[in-house]
Amino acid sequence: MSASQPFSLRIFVADGDPDGLRIVERSNWVGRALVFPRAAWAQPSVSTRPELQQTGVYLLLGPREDGEGDRLYIGEGDPIKPRLTTHHSGTFQKDFWTRAICFVSMGQGLNKAHVQFLESNLIRLAKQAKRVPLDVENKKNETEPTLSEADRADMQVFLQHMLGMLPVLGVHAFEQPPHAPAASAPQLTCKGKGLLARGYESTQGFVVKAGSQAAAQAVPSVPPGTLALREQLQDLGVLVEQGNTYAFTQDYAFSSPSTAASVLLGRSANGRLEWKDAQGHSLKVLQEDGRYD
Repeated sequence: MSASQPFSLRIFVADGDPDGLRIVERSNWVGRALVFPRAAWAQPSVSTRPELQQTGVYLLLGPREDGEGDRLYIGEGDPIKPRLTTHHSGTFQKDFWTRAICFVSMGQGLNKAHVQFLESNLIRLAKQAKRVPLDVENKKNETEPTLSEADRADMQVFLQHMLGMLPVLGVHAFEQPPHAPAASAPQLTCKGKGLLARGYESTQGFVVKAGSQAAAQAVPSVPPGTLALREQLQDLGVLVEQGNTYAFTQDYAFSSPSTAASVLLGRSANGRLEWKDAQGHSLKVLQEDGRYD
């Protein structure tokens, strides 16, 4: 399935609160997503939803302990509701999550093996993308269940539809950076003392290319968020030691050019000034002159 294939979503705000329960359906798909904040779990309008009595897969998201970015837990339930109940206030309570996204089949066509397949593949993709730290329970190696050839094909389609919807719902944990920049996006470089990085702007943010170098040490005045992100990338294996610098092991999408430059240089940085094209024009100049057109 082409990731760029157009599709439409129908979002029903079930309780009239845009920040409350939302039911999301995709055109020509049997799946359905329920999106809601943790604070709404105790409300009957959420906890008594019939979809939660079905077999499905779910994501729990919330801020990391350092407050920089999200943390993610991926689970499955047969049915979902008892699992969410224990994560909210039961034996397997998880304190970090502030919102949940649950996926079920409107025709109740998912069984235990199906959702185990979806869960294991979501965990695998999140580990590969290295965009969001996983909860400790998801860090173990997942064993994919045995499915018939037909069921596997059906679940691959179900998974691809989920992955297409999640960025629209604000979840980018499974996205890989584009393999090449758009034709209108120039290749840019960021230079520091003894280091060189390459990157470009994309719809996912600012992508730093694999092999780019980053400062081995951050300055004492580096913002805590930048330091935390550098440490996160080291923990994920995105940044590894290479001589007197760190190096990127894969393409990685940052939220902005400035975040990318700050991580690379180990200090506060204005990415619109630090990133330049081959002629020495800064990103700021390129944007203001309309050279992306």
